[in-house]
Amino acid sequence: MTQPLSGRRVLVVEDESLVAMLLETILEDMGCTPVGPASNIDDGEVMARDTADLDAALLDVNVAGRQVFPVAEALRARGVPFVFSTGYGESGLPDKWRGNPTIQKPFTEAAIRDALMRALGVAEG
Repeated sequence: MTQPLSGRRVLVVEDESLVAMLLETILEDMGCTPVGPASNIDDGEVMARDTADLDAALLDVNVAGRQVFPVAEALRARGVPFVFSTGYGESGLPDKWRGNPTIQKPFTEAAIRDALMRALGVAEG
């Protein structure tokens, strides 16, 4: 059985190196190709704008003291779906960004998988 997320290229924007490494491992276990990680907003914006063939992104909301929304704007402009990752859950997001798939830290592999599938509109196979 093929994994529903297999082959997807997923940008990771996360400033905590251990969390970024964990996300890369989880994505690889799901058959995805992690892109990045970007550990700051400026790098995240460049990668969101310029990286070819992005399928989705996992965005930590608070990256080195800055909010990730400029990266989300760049992804939205390209039509690339994304998932927010935050310790506050969706209630910690500004109204403009609520309704996007959001996972609460600490997260599980299942939560990441479900949120990515929801963002990408992928049904269980």
